[in-house]
Amino acid sequence: MLNFRRISEKRLILFFLVLIINFIFCFKIEAQTGKKITTVVIDAGHGGKDPGAVGRKTKEKDVTLKVAKMTGDYIKQYCPDVKVVYTRSSDVFLTLQKRAQIANDNNADLFISIHCNATKSTNVQGVETFVMGEHKNASNLEVAKLENAAILYEDDAANSYDGFDVNSTEAYIMLSFFQSEFKNSSLEFAEHVQNQLVQRVGRKDRGVQQAGFLVLHKTAMPSVLVEIGFLSNPAEENFLNSKDGQTYIASALFRAFRDYKKEYEKDNAIEGDAYEKIDKPQIIDANKIVYKVQIESRSRKLDNASQQYKGLENIDFYEHNGQYKYTAGVFYTKKEADEYCKKVRAKGYSSAFVVSFKNGIRQ
Repeated sequence: MLNFRRISEKRLILFFLVLIINFIFCFKIEAQTGKKITTVVIDAGHGGKDPGAVGRKTKEKDVTLKVAKMTGDYIKQYCPDVKVVYTRSSDVFLTLQKRAQIANDNNADLFISIHCNATKSTNVQGVETFVMGEHKNASNLEVAKLENAAILYEDDAANSYDGFDVNSTEAYIMLSFFQSEFKNSSLEFAEHVQNQLVQRVGRKDRGVQQAGFLVLHKTAMPSVLVEIGFLSNPAEENFLNSKDGQTYIASALFRAFRDYKKEYEKDNAIEGDAYEKIDKPQIIDANKIVYKVQIESRSRKLDNASQQYKGLENIDFYEHNGQYKYTAGVFYTKKEADEYCKKVRAKGYSSAFVVSFKNGIRQ
């Protein structure tokens, strides 16, 4: 009992310390909060002396750089109104803090960090997209440890990250206390990324996840870290190392960005904007867009969902990629849905985010 009390007291101290730091930090960074997405920062994971994950013939740093530059090229070509900034455009080493700083200094509207995964098993495969948050299982924690290990290549990591221990579970508990005001938007974009990689590229779906990533926790905008495949899986390594594979992945990331941008600008359009005249939900109409708050995904259908999500309104579900995805609320403006989403997350559903439907079909 004594040991448990000491651990609890330590975590409580850490909690309040992080709250204070987080409160101060919120006043030091500024992000673009306009009606349009005009700047995106694309981060090719690892680089230089840090190879990242290593396959039998491939280094993560090389694949991520090629995919990052290709993604940026697509955005420049098809979204000429968007400024594309790369954290690195060559094989150089950058600290994790520097990557976040580049995004903040450029007042980015979106931050995309591209990575490759690896594990001891050669059978594991698939794609997963992460946002900053608390890891829900050991697998997510291991991914965070793998990517955060990049600080071991930094000369002054102990001071730069306040003594953060890459292998300490306690450190990740503390890191998870940092909650970004952009978490909802990050989850929305992560869903776009995951859907494109699974539906259009045919990769195995490992889902949208949360974990404590140092490269994400100081970005002042919606941010995701996408693991585009496992270099430890021979077949997936061959795909990621091929020109076709990199093209497919980059085009999927571009389409996710394009769709998210379109939704964001339509939802935030002001009177007279082009999106104002196109399908703007104003009245209750089956042909109009309906917004709901997605609570979570389950592999099996619930017998009594209303009881399971007691205290939430208008519980419903839809099927997607073999999963039952449960929603709460029905709204005809994005603003109302966003407000309700905050209430849902306050009830303990930290991964909740807003989704939209038209004629019953997820948009």
